[in-house]
Amino acid sequence: MFEKIEHLYFKTLKSNIEQVFLLNNTPSSKKISEWKGIDIIYFQEDLRKKTKVSISEKSFYNYFKRESCEKLPRIDILNALSQYVGCESWVDFKKNNPQVEKEFQLHQKIQEERANSREKTEKSTQSESVLQNNTNENQLVDQKSKIFNIPKKNFFITTGVMSILLILTLFFVFKNQFLMKKVTYTFTDADRNSSINNMLSVRILKENESPISFKVKPNEPFIYKTKSSTLRMVVSSPFYKTDTIDRNLEKSKNVENIELKPNDYAIMLHYYSKSIRNVKKKRNKLNRIISKEALIYQVYDNEKYGVEILDKQKYINLVTTPTTSLKNLEVIDTQMKNGKITLIKFKIKSDDDLTL
Repeated sequence: MFEKIEHLYFKTLKSNIEQVFLLNNTPSSKKISEWKGIDIIYFQEDLRKKTKVSISEKSFYNYFKRESCEKLPRIDILNALSQYVGCESWVDFKKNNPQVEKEFQLHQKIQEERANSREKTEKSTQSESVLQNNTNENQLVDQKSKIFNIPKKNFFITTGVMSILLILTLFFVFKNQFLMKKVTYTFTDADRNSSINNMLSVRILKENESPISFKVKPNEPFIYKTKSSTLRMVVSSPFYKTDTIDRNLEKSKNVENIELKPNDYAIMLHYYSKSIRNVKKKRNKLNRIISKEALIYQVYDNEKYGVEILDKQKYINLVTTPTTSLKNLEVIDTQMKNGKITLIKFKIKSDDDLTL
C-alpha cells in the first residue's frame, strides 16, 4: 500500500516538473513523456544548473517516458527533482501535496468494493468447481489403472523401441557436432596495419534464411562454427567501409586476418561532432560534408522510443551546443554518395549512475 501511494506522489512530481520547465523553455511537447532528443538534453542542463545534480538519459526514459514504472528513482534523485520544483526534499514535496493521499484513499475504497463483488461471484461457483474436480480425478484413476495393467510382453517391446529411438537421437546429435567447423577471424586497419579499436558488426548471410547478426568487441576475434562448406559475411563499423567477405571453408584457413579500409568521412564527422573548439568553424565543416537530403537518426536504448529523425540543421545545432551530454555522443553508422554524407545514425550513451 505504501509503495502504491509513493508512485502517486511521483506522478504528481512529474506534472510539477513539466510546469517548471515550461516557464523558460519551449520543448516539442508539453507532456514530459513525449520529450525527445534535444528536449531531454535541455532538461538535463536545467536540472544541473538548479540542483547541481545530473540524471542520465537512461534514467529519464525509465522514469519519465513511461506512464507507470515498477520502481521509483533512488532517494537522492527524488530529492533533486523535488528541489527542482521548489521543495527542500522528497519528504517536503509530499508534505506540500496532501491531496495525493486523499486521492489514494478514494482509489483504495473503489478497489475494495470491486474485490468484494468478485468474492461473492467466486463463492457462488465454488461448489460446482469442487464437483467437477472430483469427476476429473476419478477419470484419471481409471486411466492410470489401464496403463499399469499392460502385459509384460508388451512392456518389454515398448521399452526396447524407446531405447532404440533414444540411441538414434543421440547418434545424430553427436554426428552433427563432429561435422561442425570452427573458424576465427581477426580484423585490422588496412592503412595503419593495427588492430581495430572499435565495435564491429558481423552479419552471416545464408541462402533462403534471414541474416544472423553478431557484435565483435574492440581488439577481439570473431569466432564462428558452421556445418556449411561456404561462408558469406558482411562486416561493418561506423569508421570503416562495409565489406562483404566470401570464403570456401574446405580450402581456406581456420584462422585468418581480414583488413578493413577506413571510412575517412565518418572519422571526420566523428571528429567535428565531438570537438567543441571553434564552434563557427565546426558548423561550417559539418555543413560542407553533410548532404542537404541526409537522413539523420538518433537511436535510443529503448524498445518503445527507438528512433528519432532529425534534419541536417537540427543535428548541427545539437552537436554544436556545448552540453555535457555531447561527450557521450557515438556515431553508429554513416553512408556516403558523391563525396557527401547521406546517412547518419548516432546515439547518446547513458551514464547509469547519478553524478553529484
